Amino acid sequence: MNRRAEQRRPGGKGDLPPAGLPSPRRAATGAQPSPTPRGRRRPIPPAAEPVNAEAPPPTRRRTQPRRSEDAQRLCQVEVVQMYLYDIGRSADLKKVAALIPAHADMGIVKRRDTPASLSLPKPLILQVGDHECHDLDGFNCFSARIKIYEEGAVTVIVRVKARIPFGELHRVGDRAVLIGDEADTLKGYAEKAARRLIESIRGAVIEPHDFDVMDTECYTAYCLLDCGEEPGEFLRRNRDYAAALLIGEDPASRLHQSQITATLGKPFSYHQHDLAVFDLDRCLIIDSEADYEDLLLIVEHANYQLLELRVLDKLLDHWLDEAEDDVRLLYEGSARRRRGGGSAAKIKLANIQALRFESLFILENLENSSKIIGDYYLGQVYDRLCSIFNTDGWKWSVERRLDALQNVYDMVKTDSGERRMITLEIIFIVVCIIFPVVQIVQVMLTSTEQSRPVPEVSLPADRNAPQPAPPAQLAPLQPAPTN
Repeated sequence: MNRRAEQRRPGGKGDLPPAGLPSPRRAATGAQPSPTPRGRRRPIPPAAEPVNAEAPPPTRRRTQPRRSEDAQRLCQVEVVQMYLYDIGRSADLKKVAALIPAHADMGIVKRRDTPASLSLPKPLILQVGDHECHDLDGFNCFSARIKIYEEGAVTVIVRVKARIPFGELHRVGDRAVLIGDEADTLKGYAEKAARRLIESIRGAVIEPHDFDVMDTECYTAYCLLDCGEEPGEFLRRNRDYAAALLIGEDPASRLHQSQITATLGKPFSYHQHDLAVFDLDRCLIIDSEADYEDLLLIVEHANYQLLELRVLDKLLDHWLDEAEDDVRLLYEGSARRRRGGGSAAKIKLANIQALRFESLFILENLENSSKIIGDYYLGQVYDRLCSIFNTDGWKWSVERRLDALQNVYDMVKTDSGERRMITLEIIFIVVCIIFPVVQIVQVMLTSTEQSRPVPEVSLPADRNAPQPAPPAQLAPLQPAPTN
C-alpha cells in the first residue's frame, strides 16, 4: 500500500506572504481570474462537446505521496539499537569478570515516581566502543557496550547520534559508519562484537550455543532531540510516517487509518516536553532534554524477558519431542526393539521430573528478576511492552509445556508402578499358593515310596569265596530228674 503524507501548510494561520511574493494559495494554484466588476456579467463559456459513451474513461494519474516539511527538516536524533543473544544455559559472572575487564551495573536511577521496590537484574557491563565517527551521511558520534546476564543472555547496545532529516530515519540501519579505519553497519558491528565476546568467555558459560543457531532479539529506539514544537502536535502532523517507521513498512506505503491508530494510539508522556510511542520492534521517543535512559532500560529488560521466555519454550518443546520418542520406544514396535532400547528410554524418562524442576526454577528466577509492580510511569510503560510482546501468552505456553512434562512423568511413573505391582502379585501367588502345593505333593510322593515293600534281591554265589559256616545245632533241653 502507498502512503500519502499529510501536507503541511507553508505558513501559520493568518500569516501573510512577504511583499513581492505570491500568496500561498496563488503559489499552489497559479494565477487566479480577476474579480468581475459589479454590474457586469461574466461571459458564458461555450457549451462542452458531447462525451462519446463508447470512448474509454480517462485514466487517472496516480499521485505520489508528498513529504511534509518536517520530514525534510534536519533534526538532532540518537538511534539506539539493542541486539540480544542467548549464548548458553547460564553464565558464571565471577569467571566472566576474571576473563574480561567488565564491571557490575550500577542499576537504575529511580525517578519519575518510581518506587524504591523496583529491582532489575544486575549484569556485568563491558565498554567496547566510544569513538568519534564521521561519514557522508551525517553521523557524528558512536558508542557501544555489552551486558552479560547470569541467565546466559548478552545484550549489545549500539548508539549513534546524527543530524539528519526526520523522514530519513528508516534508512539509518542500512548506512555504514566509519569506526576507526573500518566501515560497517550497526548490525554488522554488533555481530562482530558479540562473536568476540562469546569466544572470550566461553569457558565461563554453561552449555554454550553456537553463534549461528543462537536465539536473538533486536529492538531499535529512535530518539528525537529537537522537534521544534510540542511533541504531541509534531506526532499528529507526521503520524503517517511515524506509524510506517515503527511498523517497519516502506514510508511510501499508504497504511490504513486503523493500523495507524493502533500503532500510535497509546503514547506516554511524563512532562510537557517528552513523548514515547512503543511497538513490537521499534519505539519513537521525543525528548528535548534527552532524559530517556530509564525508558531504554525498561525496553531492554522487556526484550530480555521475551528472549528468555522464547528460549525456555523452545527448550521445553525439545524435551517433549524426546519424551515422545522414548514413550513410543517403550510401548510400540517389536518386542526385541523394546528390550533393546527400553532400559535407555526408562533412564531418560526418569530425568523428566528433574528437567521439569529445572524449568520451574528458570521461570521463577525470570519472573523474580524484576519487581515492576504498580501503577507508576515506568510500570505503565513495562505493562504496555508486555502487552505488545504478549508476555503472558509466552508464560502460558511455558506453563502448558511444564504441565505436559508432568503428565508424561506421571504416566510413566504410574505404568512403572502398575508393572511392579503385577510382578509382586505373581511372586505372591507363586510363594503363597504354588510353592506350598508343590511341597505337599513332594511329601505325598515321599510317603508313598516309603510304604511300598522292598523286594529281596539274591546275588549270585561266588565259588572262590569262602562259604559261611553252618549255624551250630543246639541240643534240645532235657527235663530235670525228679527225686
